[in-house]
Formats: sequence, structure tokens, C-alpha cells
Amino acid sequence: MSDLTGKVIVVTGAARGIGAAIAKGALAQGAEVIPTDRDPCGGIVADLSEPDAPERILSEAIAQAGRVDGLVNAAGLTTRASFEDADVARFDTLVAVNLRAPFFLMSGLIRHLKARGAGGAIVNIQSMNAHCGVPDLAIYAGTKGGLQTLTKNAAQHHVADRIRVNGINLGWVATETETALHAAEKGPGWLDAQAAAQPLGRFVTAEECAAQAVWLLSEASAPMTGVSLDLEQWVAGAPPC
Repeated sequence: MSDLTGKVIVVTGAARGIGAAIAKGALAQGAEVIPTDRDPCGGIVADLSEPDAPERILSEAIAQAGRVDGLVNAAGLTTRASFEDADVARFDTLVAVNLRAPFFLMSGLIRHLKARGAGGAIVNIQSMNAHCGVPDLAIYAGTKGGLQTLTKNAAQHHVADRIRVNGINLGWVATETETALHAAEKGPGWLDAQAAAQPLGRFVTAEECAAQAVWLLSEASAPMTGVSLDLEQWVAGAPPC
């Protein structure tokens, strides 16, 4: 059982989609959830593209709850950009939100946990694009690949501190943002057709991701650390079906 009773968990990107599902799942398992997003989410409003956002989020969370025991880095941008049409502004924004902010949130929580002499758990929502990525997600794929490496680095160097760090390489999920993006670009029926073409006849759901994230936060997954779970309907490295 993924019991989180008594744990204080910060979840980024909690206003909608994956982050909202994880916040709801953690709450259902007894956690005190402190949601944060750039949009109103019933918690801390912060824009992760701003350099001081990670420190402010953790400071406000600790002031509110007295401590933080776990973190889910679920916020992320999926701004399209390939090697042929990328620009510096998009590169810098994607790196700031998808890589820099998770790094400093992890850094701040690790220092907080060590100062308390307490263990904890971090879950990073990565992407199947970390394995390579499609052409128009080149920068996004790079940030998620970097986050996967940071997950392993933090896990390796803080296992003796009883701080577990794991990730989920998430596949295609039809979040509100994804649905709106594709409806605007390719028409309202395009995403449904893509879902029907998947092996299961549907996409992976936000709730399925949330179940894995909550499990990774809980002691039910201990002592596992440094693992990046692929949550998708195809196996990385396998030939196309």
C-alpha cells in the first residue's frame, strides 16, 4: 500500500494534468500536499522560469507545514522546437522550467532533509523523449534527458542520507494542455485518432502516472532509488511493430 500518512509533499505543476492527478493521489494516501503552479492551484503560485522560484516555494512550504518530506517535479513545458527552427529564447525557457527549476528544488529539499537528519523521497516526471525524442521536441527531449541524469546523480550521492530519488519516463498522455495544443494545430479529431491507434486503444492516463508517483514517494517502493520507470505502451529500443 502506498501510504503517505503524515508526509508533507510539494507537487509542482499541480493546477492541472499530471501534477493535479499526483496531488490528488498523494492526498488520498494521507499526505499533506502543498501544490504549486504558475496558475492558481490552492497553494503556492510561482513561475518556475524565475530563478528564485524554487527557493521561495520551499521556504513557503516549510513555513506553512513546518517541514517538507517529499517532492514531485511534475511541472514542465512541451514547447515545440527542432534543430532547424529553435531559437535561444525557447531554449532558455525550456531549460529554466524543465531542468534548472527541478535541480534547485531537489537541491533545496536535500539540504533541508539533511539539516533535519531525515530521509525523504523525490519523484521527477521525465519523458519517454529522454531516450531520443521526436524532431520537434529536440530541446524538450534534452531537458528530460538531463533530468533523468540528475535523478540518478542525486540518488547515488544521497542514498546514505536515506533520500530516495526516482523518475518516471512518461509516455503520451492527453492532458488538457496537450489536447488544446493539438486541437488548435491539427483539428479536434486528430488526438482521438492517435489514441485509437495505440496498442491499448488509448493513451496512458494521468491517474496511472499518479499511482506510480505516489508509490515511489511511499515506503512501499523502498529501498529503490535512481530508477527511471518507462510508463508507455512501447519498449525503448524495440523495433517498430
